[in-house]
Parts: sequence; structure tokens; C-alpha cells
Amino acid sequence: MPFSIRPARARGHANHGWLDSRHTFSFADYYDPQHMGFGPLRVINEDVVQPGAGFAEHGHRNMEIVSYVLQGALEHKDSLGETSIIRPGDVQRMSAGTGIRHSEYNSSSTEPVRFLQIWIIPDRLGMTPGYEQKTFPEAERRGRLCLIGSRDAREGSVRIQQDVDLYATLLGDGERVSHAIRSGRGAWIQVAGGEMTVNGQSLHSGDGMAILSVDKIDLESPNQAEALIFDMAF
Repeated sequence: MPFSIRPARARGHANHGWLDSRHTFSFADYYDPQHMGFGPLRVINEDVVQPGAGFAEHGHRNMEIVSYVLQGALEHKDSLGETSIIRPGDVQRMSAGTGIRHSEYNSSSTEPVRFLQIWIIPDRLGMTPGYEQKTFPEAERRGRLCLIGSRDAREGSVRIQQDVDLYATLLGDGERVSHAIRSGRGAWIQVAGGEMTVNGQSLHSGDGMAILSVDKIDLESPNQAEALIFDMAF
């Protein structure tokens, strides 16, 4: 089949009290040999962190880690000396390379933070660790596909050390966008909120869809929706 839907309800789930996490692919204690990733896309976790809580300092190697905040504010600190607050519309890319340590905390004492934690396998190992964060205003994502990550950092996107074009879109009532997929590439669509159809298939918040052997995808929302589109070499 040219597509395969990964329903939100089928994802792995871990509730630690301070953290409620849904795993699209195998992660930590959740293991599913049928869902180990898609191409170079290895992890999509939808994380909800309670006020004042967060991930204590920990390490990563040889992974591109993208954080996309949907609600609230996420405080980031790392061993490169970077400190930042990530809010909706911000995209952070951290290249772990030879090794990096960081912490992530909900910077609010009253409101939860909800974000997508994305891991992409880089095209080579042992790179120098790096960090980048950019803001993509709602107007740039509304009713269109906004390139937020790419290998060559074109159109002001963050640089991802892999042949992946990452788009974000916000669709209103009846809005529609299309995206052409070149030969030898596939796509993963992650619905971050609301509902939409993709090539006629109905998707809801938390659902994902793998797409192969298709030359164009059409996304349309009957009301409101937010989604990320990963266009990747296969």
C-alpha cells in the first residue's frame, strides 16, 4: 500500500506523573519491532510535562534532536552553554554528534508544556555537537507549508544533518495544501492537533501516516489542524 496509518491510540504510553509521553515509535521501555522508525526518522514523542517539572541533565550522541512546542514554554540548557525558552512557533535543533548533555524543564509553575520530541538519525557519525533555534510565526505556517528544517538550511529553516525536509502547517476551515514528493523519497505526516484528510484518508490529533510510492499529497482540514510533514530520502 502507498500509505500506512499509525493511529494515536496505538502508540506506546508512559505516564510518570510529572511526564505523560506517547511514543509513535519504539522508545525506552516501549518496544514494538513493527514500529522502529520510518527511514531516518527514529522518534516522535508527544510529551506533556507538568508545571515546574522536567528532564534532568542527560546525554545524547549521534542524533539530530528537534523540539517543536505545541503549548506552554520549555526551558533548555546544555553543555554548549546554550540556554533558551522554546515556545509555540519556535523550532530547536540540537545535533548531539560526539556527545552533548542537556536538560529540559517546564518553565511555568502553573501550566503544562506539550511538545513533540523528534529524533532523526544523522547522515554521518562523530560530528561536532551543535545547537540552533528559530521562530516561525503563525502567519508563515497558516494555510501553507512552511519549511522549518532542511539539510541545506534553505528558506531560513534550521539545518538538519540528514536529507530531510521538515514542514509545518496550520490549516483552518476547509483550507488545503499540496506537496509533491520526488522519486526515491517518502513522507511521514504527524498530526499535532485537530483533524484533517490526507489524500482522502481521515487523520486526527496524534495520528501519523507513512507514505511511499506517491508523487503528491493533499492535506485538507474540515475545521482546524496542525501537522508536521517529513519529506525524506529512502
